[in-house]
Amino acid sequence: MRFIQTFQLYPFLDTVVSLAAAFVLGTLIGAERQYRQRTAGLRTNVLVAVGAAAFVDLGMRIAGSVEAVRVISYVVSGVGFLGAGVIMKEGMNVRGLNTAATLWCSAAVGACTGADMLAEGALLTVLIIAGNTLLRPLVNAINRIPINEAASEATYEVRLSVDPAATPLARERLVDALEAAQYPVSDVQVIEHGDGPVELVAILVSTAVSADELDAVVARLQRQPGVVHANWEVSTRD
Repeated sequence: MRFIQTFQLYPFLDTVVSLAAAFVLGTLIGAERQYRQRTAGLRTNVLVAVGAAAFVDLGMRIAGSVEAVRVISYVVSGVGFLGAGVIMKEGMNVRGLNTAATLWCSAAVGACTGADMLAEGALLTVLIIAGNTLLRPLVNAINRIPINEAASEATYEVRLSVDPAATPLARERLVDALEAAQYPVSDVQVIEHGDGPVELVAILVSTAVSADELDAVVARLQRQPGVVHANWEVSTRD
C-alpha cells in the first residue's frame, strides 16, 4: 500500500498538533460569534480554521514552505468568496461585514497553525476576540456622537400620523421618546392634510442609528393615544 510507504510518524504528529490547534482556536472565535447569534457561528469558524490549516500543512508536507505560501494566497481568495456569502443588503443597511471579516481572520489563524506558527495563531485569536468584544462599547460610544451635518450622508425621520386634537401632546411625547433613547431631534415638522390626520415629522440630529432601537421607539409611540400610525425612514444624499 502506498500509505505504508509514505506514512511518517513525526510529520503526522506535527499535522495532528497543527489541526488540533486550529480546531481549538477556531472554537474560541466561533463561540463568541455563536453567542451573539451571528450567521457564521461556531461550526463555520472551526471549519474555516481547520480547512485553512489543512491546506497549508499539506502544501508544506508535499513541497515545503515555498509551496505553502502559494497555498495561503489561494486560501485568502477562497475565503473571500465564502465571506461574500454571509453579506446581505437589507434596504439601506448592509449586514454581515463583521461576520465575513471574522471568517477571513479565522482562515488566517488556520494558516498560522498549518505553518506551525502556533504562538502567532494564538495571538491572532486573542486579537480577533478582543476586536469583537472589547471594542463593542467603544463603537457604541462613537456612534452616539453627533457628526457634522454637512458630512452626513443619511437623514433619519420619525413620522407620526395623529388625530388633530392630539397633535400638541403627541408632538411632546415624540420628542421626549427620542431624547430618552439618546436620539436628539433637530426639528419637528407639522403637516396638515385637511380634515384628516396630522403628520408629525421628527428629523434627527445627524448621528449613527440602531435600527432595532428606533423600531422599539416607534413601537412605543404607536401605542400612544391619538396616534394612528408611526414609522421611521432614512434618506441619503448622492
